[in-house]
Amino acid sequence: MEQPLQLPPSDEELVVKTLTDKSYFGELVDRYEAKLSRYVTRLGVNNPDDKLDVLQDIFLKTYRNLNSFDTSMKFSSWIYRIAHNETISWYRKKNVRPEGHLIAESDELISFLSSSEEAADISFDKTKNAEVVGKALGELDDKYRQVIILRFFEHKEYEEISDILKVPVGSVGTLLHRGKKQLASVLNQDEIRI
Repeated sequence: MEQPLQLPPSDEELVVKTLTDKSYFGELVDRYEAKLSRYVTRLGVNNPDDKLDVLQDIFLKTYRNLNSFDTSMKFSSWIYRIAHNETISWYRKKNVRPEGHLIAESDELISFLSSSEEAADISFDKTKNAEVVGKALGELDDKYRQVIILRFFEHKEYEEISDILKVPVGSVGTLLHRGKKQLASVLNQDEIRI
């Protein structure tokens, strides 16, 4: 008789298993290391050594706080919140500003920008101008930059963004709208043609 296909355990199940057997934590690290590395880079930590330091801090904090994880929540939202906080803490310790963003791969952001009334007269060439959009993102208020990165690069839903940034779900839409306007304004102000 053929064995039924066994699905891998969910993140939340792995957390429960890790609490009794520490070796399962490695599976969580394997699932999230690349994702969180991209996220930390998008938040502006580009130096490979610094990025490894931030990732190590994220996983240490995650491991130390697994007992306080509420399994009714999504683990991904919880670990992204930790990643967000650890990255911000790293900036504060180093007293530096974010270094840049990876823009080229986000077709969704380019569509988002090109649909903006404020950016209606801007023509978009995503490959050529990803760097320009990245620099413009760097000029945004942190609250707008963070929500845009989570939505358009990490592909998080409003509810997850709400959990990660600890803002009401309704505020996520408002922050995205205002961030879109501010980004279009920065692009227009510099008379940049994207």
